[in-house]
Amino acid sequence: LDYIEQSSEGFRILVRDSPLGSASGSYVSIMGDIATRVEGILVDEFKKRGFDAKAAPMYSQMLVGMVGTTGQWWLDARKPAKEVVAANLVNLAWNGLSGLESKPGLKLKD
Repeated sequence: LDYIEQSSEGFRILVRDSPLGSASGSYVSIMGDIATRVEGILVDEFKKRGFDAKAAPMYSQMLVGMVGTTGQWWLDARKPAKEVVAANLVNLAWNGLSGLESKPGLKLKD
């Protein structure tokens, strides 16, 4: 969301060059790289928690896709505020639908 806020036109170009569902383009490539990094983090976390690490690639795609498509939506909507969007993304990712908090917030490190 920071990148979208600071470089709206750059993000718009990335998205335009890689429409949703496309298998190629800069945006798809960047999102794929991010998903690979997230997958590595999830593999470690899944192992620590006794979950099946083979599911990590699927979950990384879910998380990255959720953030990416929300970013595309927020590019034009710009409401609610970036911090509210981020808090709700974290809330959904962290708590899932069954554990959604009614008023999520972010706890930022200094």
